[in-house]
Amino acid sequence: MQKEEFQLKKLVPEEKTRRIFAQVFDRQTISILAQMANKGIFDTVEFVISTGKEAHVFRAVDSAKKYRAVKIYKIETSDFNTMSKYIEGDVRFKGVKKNKRDLVFAWTRKEFKNLELLNSVKVTAPLPIAFKNNVLVMEFIGTKGEAAKTVRENPVTAEKFRDFAVDALSKMFFDADLIHSDFSEYNILNRQEELVLIDCAQAVVKTHPHAKEFWQRDLKNISNYLRKKGLEISSEELENEIKKRKKQELA
Repeated sequence: MQKEEFQLKKLVPEEKTRRIFAQVFDRQTISILAQMANKGIFDTVEFVISTGKEAHVFRAVDSAKKYRAVKIYKIETSDFNTMSKYIEGDVRFKGVKKNKRDLVFAWTRKEFKNLELLNSVKVTAPLPIAFKNNVLVMEFIGTKGEAAKTVRENPVTAEKFRDFAVDALSKMFFDADLIHSDFSEYNILNRQEELVLIDCAQAVVKTHPHAKEFWQRDLKNISNYLRKKGLEISSEELENEIKKRKKQELA
């Protein structure tokens, strides 16, 4: 048995999940997972939580039986042009080479850094634990080992969604100088009525050349979703609520 096969069998005991790894991820990714396991970041990878064109998310468990979310970006199928739009112009990521591998590695690091920022300003988001190359390990969001579903799949009231959106965007914009750039019901998890913001790699600093465009898009996404839920509120009204929330904090 080759070294990579042995590593993979040890890291991923479940055969179906192991086949996904063998088909989707390269030797370097498997090696990184082995390094993380050796450091005690997690023990084994159990099964897939979600799949997408750019990344798969797996549930892992450590030696203390605590769950972890392991997000692995796929280098070959990730959208090169989309990633470039959010990385170029972000002063934190100057000098990133424009080849696909380096962009994916920067994207992973960007999500880790953004999650750190969100947690520092008390936006409810997964706690980042570790990253290397295209692998990101985060807090597992769920209950009793079952991954939380998105608000799209498990809705909350329009009022609850609005309050979360206003609070999160206010803290991001005024305290972290960040704009999420893809704020929607697809990127918020519902953990027993506690909302958790996810998929934050595309979040940009306010000085980004497309910051205003991304900010307006977030507001429009929220307004459209709330309208579908029977709560009429325009992008302009949402923006005023976000500004008002910050003023209330300073009062």
